[in-house]
Amino acid sequence: MNKKVAFYTLGCKLNYSETSSIGRLFSQAGYDTVEFSNTPDVFVINTCSVTENADKKCKKIVKEALKISPNAYVTIVGCYAQLKPQEIAEIPGVDMVLGAAEKFQIIDHITDLTKKPKAVVYNQPVSEANQFVPAYSFGDRTRTFLKVQDGCDYSCTFCTIPLARGASRSDTIENVIEQAKQISASGVKEIVLTGVNLGDFGIRNGNREDKFFDLVKALDEVEGIDRIRISSIEPNLLTDEIIAFVATSKRFVPHFHIPLQSGSDKILGLMRRRYKRDLYVNRVAKIKELMPDCCIGVDVIVGFPGETREDFIDTYNFLNDLNISYLHVFTYSERENTLAAEMKGTVPGSMRADRSKMLHILSEKKRRAFYESQLNKTEEVLFEGDIKEGYMHGFTRNYVKVKAKYDPVLVNELKMVHLTNISPDGDVEITESQEILVH
Repeated sequence: MNKKVAFYTLGCKLNYSETSSIGRLFSQAGYDTVEFSNTPDVFVINTCSVTENADKKCKKIVKEALKISPNAYVTIVGCYAQLKPQEIAEIPGVDMVLGAAEKFQIIDHITDLTKKPKAVVYNQPVSEANQFVPAYSFGDRTRTFLKVQDGCDYSCTFCTIPLARGASRSDTIENVIEQAKQISASGVKEIVLTGVNLGDFGIRNGNREDKFFDLVKALDEVEGIDRIRISSIEPNLLTDEIIAFVATSKRFVPHFHIPLQSGSDKILGLMRRRYKRDLYVNRVAKIKELMPDCCIGVDVIVGFPGETREDFIDTYNFLNDLNISYLHVFTYSERENTLAAEMKGTVPGSMRADRSKMLHILSEKKRRAFYESQLNKTEEVLFEGDIKEGYMHGFTRNYVKVKAKYDPVLVNELKMVHLTNISPDGDVEITESQEILVH
């Protein structure tokens, strides 16, 4: 009987794509992938270290894993494993810790599944993580997260990602196209492009060989993929030519997620972001000029050191006035070995929580207004296989979440639907009498 392996992924879409690729390595080695609760022989926990909370989650997951399968071999990989390998090695029940350069050699390292009295650590300096390893998620028939870039050369004062993932590096356009064709052949309808600093695509061996725009143009020609979504792109790397291309693209959808982090130029300077808020305003204006119905998501951090009440209100008013669709709100947390952790002007935790709550409420207001602007339109929806209280969900090209009565025939299908009203839970609803038009 084959050994069983289970995976748990914390953090970003990039981590999910890499977990899938690690899973394929186990399959090739003769393991059966099972659910976390199905008493596996091996647990692989892919970690994130963007917030303090992610570190705590890792410890909790290990504890739960050993309740399910006390003799299972527990391996920790990912960003937290690169940053704090010895700390993880002290977690009771952990058997192996693999850093950024080692996680894709996991099969070579797992040779003996006997529980160890002390975890073994394979963790080279992050500078050794200089090779690009392709990855894409698999298992969700609807969409795939395709990794095209890794690492970051930016030096934002709050961020540990360069310490955890190393320098910016990318796949070749030819390899990405080949993977996109493989994904297309599997029946997946949507590809989500992912990376640490996606717009910086094109660096190999320390040299810039391509631009992200070159990749966008090449992917637009891949047959069989209906939708390509850009997961997140820095405002200074989202060029007018990319925006204009997406506006007339065959496959790229009208949805951008653009990190802002603060609406205060003072705080942006302290963060060492590579733009001021005027550039952000110009990007949003250009998008809306060419794609009035485009969905725009925004990352924002509250409680950064030095953020006064006036700075926060500046950010709030800036976001309130912007023609955006939703926010991803992050509460600042101190990270070791970052410049921000040493800065003066620490914002009390209760104040951080209050500011976060205000922006979450603003996000709901923005999302509601965007959804209301889409009512009474006929849009293409890609339906997913989830079932919740008799309903299924899907997304329009411009990322409006739509709910409909569950129908197995609709799973992974593109249908033209008339958006009629917003349900109490905030999704756009298709009424029972609504005839779903075949695409």
